This record gives sequence, C-alpha cells and structure tokens, in this order.
Amino acid sequence: MIDLAPDKESSTPLYLQIAKSIQRHISEGHIAGGEALPSERDLCEITGASRVTVRKAVDQLIEKGLLWRKQGSGTFVSDRIEMPASHLGGFSEDARSRDQQPGSIWLIRTYANPTTEEAAKLKILESSTVARLGRIRLSEGEPLAIEHAIVAKSHLPPLEEIGDSLYEALETKGNRPQQGRQKVRAALASPTEAALLSIQENSEILRIERLTWRDDGTMIEFTRSAYRGDRYEFVTDMQ
Repeated sequence: MIDLAPDKESSTPLYLQIAKSIQRHISEGHIAGGEALPSERDLCEITGASRVTVRKAVDQLIEKGLLWRKQGSGTFVSDRIEMPASHLGGFSEDARSRDQQPGSIWLIRTYANPTTEEAAKLKILESSTVARLGRIRLSEGEPLAIEHAIVAKSHLPPLEEIGDSLYEALETKGNRPQQGRQKVRAALASPTEAALLSIQENSEILRIERLTWRDDGTMIEFTRSAYRGDRYEFVTDMQ
C-alpha cells in the first residue's frame, strides 16, 4: 500500500499534498505507467481525506496529463508513447502495436474543393474533389491527437466506408502511402484543442504536418495533426 497520507498540520491544502504525493510515487516508479490508481474509496482510506478532496487531487493530475480516466474502468497512470519518427504508419496501426484499441470521434467527414495550398501540396487542380477528414484520435478511449487529413476523392472508398484507419481505407484502393515527409514542432494547445484533447489550455502539444506519396510519385495524403506533448515523444535511431 503506497503512503499518501497528507500532513494535516501543514498550511498547504490537502488536495495539493495528495496530488504531490501521487506525482512523487509516479516519478519514483512506485506506480508504473499504465497501472491503475487505487479507487477513490481506497484513496480516501489511505489519505484520511474526503472524496471531494481526493477527486480534486486526481483531477489536477489528469489536467497535467499524468493520469487519465476511463469511464467505468478507473483512473490510470499515463504512459509515454515512443513514436519512431522514421516509420510511415497510421495512428490505428501504432495503437494496435501497443495492444490498445484505437478509435475516432469524427469532427468532419465530407467532400470539398482543396485550398490553393492543399492543391499545391497534393499536385492536383483546385477544381478537384478531395475528402476532408477531421477527427479526434483515441486509444483505449483516451483522446491523444487531433487529425485533419486531405486526400483526393479518387484515392478512397466512399466516405461511409472509412473507419478508424485511413491507411486501411487507402489500401482497399491500392493507395497506401509508401514514402513521406513530416515536420514536427512544439506548440501550445489552443482553447479548442485543449477541450477536444481533455487537457489544459496552453498545454504542450506537437504539431505535425505530413505529406505522403506512392512509389510512382502520386501524392496521397496531406495531414495536419496535434498530438499531446505529455503523452508522445518522437524517437529517431541514429548510426
């Protein structure tokens, strides 16, 4: 049983003491990434604090990205996700490689004409029709990224047949990307991004711009994404 008992003689509010103790146990490895936190009832017994105080402490750590709550299952310690920067794969594929279930909340899924920039990136005419696909990407129900992808309509099956994996949808038409280039930069979450990702406004995020193509040079996908900086780190092997 971990020791989270606060000092009730201290002038520091109890919920801040409890949050700090939980954070210390996480940083020292006493509670591992992916591990469930004790239930609210157990935390009340461990700390001697009220449920309101315990919930306030846990909510603060959720806002910091150190914990995440899954409805009906409990509260878990956030894992840092290492993303190989040199691997051309999709979100769903990556989630499944970690034995997690991917999911999506659609923000937009429609046909439109590309902007001047999008047409130039994809090397198509501005009068062309593209699929405009915007969604929140989930892993085990936790929101991790916001993706906005632009793909020529001819490269995809009908919109209603596009599921969680864009790359699987592209593959049904023989258009899975084989090469690509992406740029990653640090930024701060806007109020809208923070709300969609269940994080605090101005939290660290990673803005990713990806352009992919087939081996024959046909441009496939132009995607802009915002990934949670508290959960992701991009790793490149060097020789």
